[in-house]
Amino acid sequence: MLNTRHLISFSLAALLISAPTFAQNAAIVNGKSIPKAQLDKLVQKSGQGDNPQVRDQAREMLVTKELILQEADKRGVIQKESVREQLEQSRVGILVAAVFEDYIEKEGVTVAELNAAYESVKTQYTGKEYHIEHILVEKETDAKAIIAQIKAGGNFGEIAKAKSKDPGSATNGGDLGWVNDKALVPEFSKAMVQLKNGQMTDKPVKSQFGWHIIKTVDSRDMKAPSFDELKAELKQMIASDQNWQKAKFTEMMQKLRAKAKVQ
Repeated sequence: MLNTRHLISFSLAALLISAPTFAQNAAIVNGKSIPKAQLDKLVQKSGQGDNPQVRDQAREMLVTKELILQEADKRGVIQKESVREQLEQSRVGILVAAVFEDYIEKEGVTVAELNAAYESVKTQYTGKEYHIEHILVEKETDAKAIIAQIKAGGNFGEIAKAKSKDPGSATNGGDLGWVNDKALVPEFSKAMVQLKNGQMTDKPVKSQFGWHIIKTVDSRDMKAPSFDELKAELKQMIASDQNWQKAKFTEMMQKLRAKAKVQ
């Protein structure tokens, strides 16, 4: 019979032998290993970060998937003609989408199409844009009191931080950055474009959001970004158009047929 020391040594040896197996597997389902690499990849693709909760959820998904695959094999459903046909249809559908996506990426969007799209987008960058600061309050009386305070020497930015109800700009001293008149509500834009650089509205401006005190810090002519700056965005814009996609798919198939030997 083995003594206690031998039993302990045997147990430790067994653990040391099995440890690497568990380390490289996320789980073992009915003797079938699920590699840890699969779990790592699933966690990464989830975009939820890497933490124990996310790993547990991902591991459960892999275990569920493996159980279904094993049960499908046990029941023989994969051998059914209807199932095999559906699997083949899904496979072909995935490959068609992948081939078309690769075609679009490598040769679908032409330079001429990109240039035409850029010229069209450039027309949107007309007129002026303004560097604006504003203070938003609920009551007209409060707005008038703030205007009087600023005219008496009060600091616009500090007052905006203390009293503005606009959460997006209050912490920045009311600074909205560079905007154009088309991006703002009409009442605000109308008052803004009438101001000179460094000038503030004499009266509060009413909009659906409340009462505004507006200050134009600076203004300039709008300038379109360069072609290179917009190239990726233009390519995505063109490729997302459904009519364009249909035409390009037809074009791709015509090229494939032209090169193929079909008897």
